[in-house]
Parts: sequence; structure tokens; C-alpha cells
Amino acid sequence: MAAEIVNPRSDSDTGQDGGAEPLDSFDPAFALHRGGKMAVQATVPIRDKDDLSLAYTPGVAKVCSAIAEQPELVHDYTWKSSVVAVVTDGTAVLGLGDIGPEASLPVMEGKAILFKQFGGVDAVPIALDCTGVDEIVETVVRLAPSFGGVNLEDISAPRCFEIEKRLQERLDIPIFHDDQHGTAVVTLAALRNAARLSGREIGQLRAVISGAGAAGVAIAKMLVEAGIGDVALADRKGVISAGRADLTDVKREVASFTNKAGLTGSLEDALAGADVFIGVSGGTVAEEAVASMAEGAFVFAMANPNPEVHPDVAHKYAAVVATGRSDFPNQINNVLAFPGIFAGALQVRASRITEGMKIAAAEALASVVGDDLAADYVIPSPFDERVAPAVTAAVAAAARAEGVARR
Repeated sequence: MAAEIVNPRSDSDTGQDGGAEPLDSFDPAFALHRGGKMAVQATVPIRDKDDLSLAYTPGVAKVCSAIAEQPELVHDYTWKSSVVAVVTDGTAVLGLGDIGPEASLPVMEGKAILFKQFGGVDAVPIALDCTGVDEIVETVVRLAPSFGGVNLEDISAPRCFEIEKRLQERLDIPIFHDDQHGTAVVTLAALRNAARLSGREIGQLRAVISGAGAAGVAIAKMLVEAGIGDVALADRKGVISAGRADLTDVKREVASFTNKAGLTGSLEDALAGADVFIGVSGGTVAEEAVASMAEGAFVFAMANPNPEVHPDVAHKYAAVVATGRSDFPNQINNVLAFPGIFAGALQVRASRITEGMKIAAAEALASVVGDDLAADYVIPSPFDERVAPAVTAAVAAAARAEGVARR
């Protein structure tokens, strides 16, 4: 029987209204989330009036005046250079869809604590009660002075593309839509290692991506940047090709640099002879289509909680299988990427996150596997303590090489 949902802060917790038991009694997830998953913690003590006079008035006025005269000092004397805003409008939360800003907060809090746990980066969850592109852009621009970077999260496509682009144009701090680029970075890292395991180069592979939303488009762009032999995307209406008359502006752009083979028809048609399947769409791919892929194929079925191809099926035909789930080997998990990417960008006060920085992150992530490479180990665990330092260092170096570092 399903538990009755009650306000976790209602009087039912104390028995004052005689209502149903709180959800904590039924599910440990609710117990863990009670009161939220994060809090603000001071980094300096306030033990007496001397501490108070330094942390606040009158001492703080000296710091404010210095920053007013030399704005760049804000990076040295505030938390700006070590904190990220995690911004959403609640329109594409996990697999739950458009559930709104309040319901998105548990996810945003989770994202923030992952930043801290895996990258040493402080983050603040911000759920916006607006969905218009102009409103979101203007709101984030006005919030930006408080932050060293902005992680856009769970904003539905195609608005997410324009929002990120316009914020990059307006602001001189890193803007990163993790649903796009985090997924792409980890996918490329896993694909590099899968190719290495099979003795092939990425340039020899033909990939098919199921899903032309935020993640699918970003993965396609990154694979092309990395030199993939060919890649085609499929949406609900089939393979995206230049000849289709129903394409959005984003999909028309995608058609301009993908599908060199000129494939048409369904996703299943495109999989015949393909070397790589990448699923970021949900749904189910027929076993017959997986069986039609090239010998030694790779299947990255990343929909959660139900992969597009169940690993038991994929293993019948594929040399390497990856999913988005933690209970199977080779988890394609964004937490492998975004903490280190932001840590590296903030470390050098980068003005933006470039394609080169993302490629460097993927290469660093792939290198962590090293000589332990195996079919069930083409991507490291999020709990591998080597991951974040490797990605951080690579991103910082790439930022300097590309001229976007400011220290």
C-alpha cells in the first residue's frame, strides 16, 4: 500500500493532529532528506567582540572599500572564486519531467553536496519560479556577482541551449549545463577506453545516439570534436538528416555536422552495422536491432532507471556495455565530470569553459583507468579518489593553454 504523503514539518510528526505517520517511517530516503541535505557553515570563528569586529563591522568595511576600488579583490576576500550557483527552473528534473521549482530542490541540494564531496567546491541550489528564456537569463545575470560559476541543471530542451549561449555571452564566469556537457564528457571518456580496449581509434567508429535533447546534442558535438568516424542522432521521428523538413533550429544545426553517411529511417535502421549505441532518451530498443550492430560493438544505454537496452540483452552482442545505473559496471555518471571541471575552472579563474577544457576533462577521466582497463572497467568509479584531481588539473591546464585563465 502506498504511503500517504504528509507535510514533513506538519504536526503529525508529534501526534498533535492524529494524522498519518510521516513518510520517514516508510522510506529511508525521506528520513535522509528531512530538514534538507546541506547547511551554511562559517570558516572563521566568532568567539568574542574582537572576532565580531573583524568579521563584521567595523572591520568588514575596510574590505568592502578595497573591493569597491579594486573589484578584482572580490576573488581574494570573499567566497566568490570557490562557489557555484546550481540553477534550475524545474522543467526537466531527472526522469520526472516538469515538476516545478519546489519539487526540484532535493535534486539541486544533492547536486550541491556532490560538488563539495567530489570536487571541494561550494555550491548553492537556486530554483527559479520562471521558465521564460529572457526571465531566466536576466535573473541569473543579476545573481552572478555572488558566484564564481553557474551550473545550469534540469532545464528542458531546446530552451537550455539558448539560455546557456546567452549567459555565456553576457557573463565572464564559467557557465555549464551539466545535462549536456557533463554527460558528454563522461561518455567520451568511456568511449575512448572502449576503443582502446578493442584496439581501435575513435575515428574508426560509427555511432548512433538515441535522443536529440540536451544530452544527445552535446554528446554528438563532443564526439565530432574528438574525431568520431560518423555519428547520427535519432529522435521520435527517426534519424536526423538534412533532408527532413520538420527539424527545429537546433536539430538543423545538428544535421549539418552529423550523419555523413546520409542515413534515413528509424533508429533501428541506423543501428545496422553501427559500432556504438548511445542511449539518452528512454524507451526500449528491440533486441533484433542490437543484434544487427557490428561485431565488437559498444552499447551505452544510459536511461534511468530503465536502460534502453537491458545489460543482459546487450551483453549477448556487445563487447562493452555501460549504463547510467550504479548497480551495473561502467556507470556513465556526471559526477565524474562536473566537480573537477568547475574546480579546475575556478582554480584559474577561467572566464568560460571551452570545448578544449571539456575534451581535456574526458581525456583525464579516461586516463584514470590506466592499465586496469577491462570490458567491465572502461570508466572509473565516482568514489575513485584520483578522479577529481586528475580532471581538475587537466581543465586548469587547458584553460591556460586556451587563454581563458586569469591566474
